[in-house]
Amino acid sequence: MTLAPETTDLKVQLQLDGDWLTVCDLTHLLPGRGVAALLPDGSQAALFRDRHGKLYAVDNRDPFGGAAVLSRGLTGTHQGRPFVASPLLKQRFDLETGQCLDDETVRIAAYEVRAA
Repeated sequence: MTLAPETTDLKVQLQLDGDWLTVCDLTHLLPGRGVAALLPDGSQAALFRDRHGKLYAVDNRDPFGGAAVLSRGLTGTHQGRPFVASPLLKQRFDLETGQCLDDETVRIAAYEVRAA
């Protein structure tokens, strides 16, 4: 039996300092669209779910423009690597590692994420 994500009560959790923090319901993550989550330290994470159900979480702050906008970026893949492109200047960030694909000297935080 296949369980439709919209009928589940699964929560999305990020690992922070060795503990799992619940940030939202899985139903809030639509494939190809991001959601911003406020973290306890006041920073934000950008959460994504791809079309295969895999979850990703990276820092929401664009290091080039300084605004917390990555959750509003476009998602895609480049050479098999999932990325989010900033809506500001279009730099692409690897969703698994946080590495900027357009400037190897820049990296954002990437979080371990799960549905539980």
